[in-house]
Amino acid sequence: MGQRPVGSDGGGANPRSGRQETEEERADRQWGDLLQELRVAQTGVQILFGFLLAVVFQPRFADLSTADRNIYVVTVMLGSATAAALIGPVSYHRLLTGRRMKPQTVIWASRLTKLGLGLLFCTMCSTLLLILRVALHNVAALWLVGGMALWFLVCWFVFPLWAIARGDGRRPGGGGEDEDPENSDPRP
Repeated sequence: MGQRPVGSDGGGANPRSGRQETEEERADRQWGDLLQELRVAQTGVQILFGFLLAVVFQPRFADLSTADRNIYVVTVMLGSATAAALIGPVSYHRLLTGRRMKPQTVIWASRLTKLGLGLLFCTMCSTLLLILRVALHNVAALWLVGGMALWFLVCWFVFPLWAIARGDGRRPGGGGEDEDPENSDPRP
């Protein structure tokens, strides 16, 4: 039951990344990369969510308008959904460990992470909206949140997509070394 190398030439080279690795080695590498990314995101989400949970117990919370309370409830729900999506890959991996499903685990964990990043975007914008409405009491809060939302989109999505469109990180004869497991066929 030897592992077959990735690549159609049978020589072990993955033509898309130029690496000499088997399907399982590639999945292990991608899983390690994903874990590092999740550690960064999870830490920020946990801090933000802790802040959100504490807000309701502050004396000024009772003074919030109905609109601000509704924004708060939406923000807490978004924060909960974000935490679930970004912690989900750990549970997925733990439940599937030992079942020889690492490539599929990496694909689904990548999908959950992308969903978590989208939810984190919404959570950050909602949090900013709540804070700036309370701090400014005017329409400037909406403009500031809109500007920051645009900045998040540029940093998180536009720059990476621009790099893909330009072909940055591509090696001669193939794709970049850190291909998205969801957009590549993990089978040889």
